[in-house]
Parts: sequence; C-alpha cells; structure tokens
Amino acid sequence: MSTILVDARGLEPPEPFERAMEGLADLAPGGELMLLIDRMPYPLFRILDRDGYRHEETVRDDGVVEIRITRP
Repeated sequence: MSTILVDARGLEPPEPFERAMEGLADLAPGGELMLLIDRMPYPLFRILDRDGYRHEETVRDDGVVEIRITRP
C-alpha cells in the first residue's frame, strides 16, 4: 500500500485543507494519505464523510494531529 504524506504543520488556513485535497486527488485505490496538522480539521472531516473516505485521528504526545485517510 502506498502512503502520501502531507505535512501541514505551521500552515495557516486554508492551505492545510488545500494540500490535503491535492493529496487526495493523487491517492490511488487502496492507498493512504497521512496528514500531519496542528489542529482538528473539521471542514475536511465533513468533506471526507460526504465522499465516503475513511479517516482515523490520533493526537500525538507533541500535540500534532495525525490523520490517516483511506479511499472508500
């Protein structure tokens, strides 16, 4: 399985959202996108849920939110 890493830490909105969407556009079937970000991206979650993507969020000890996204 291939993984696309999108490191959006330290970026101001809407750039993290835009980078995540660009990564999703390149995501192959069966692939995974890992998004690293400084906060929960609730607008992105709404789009993912609407479009049937699976996502799992983990807040790391350093406060970074790690989100794993897979295609439906």
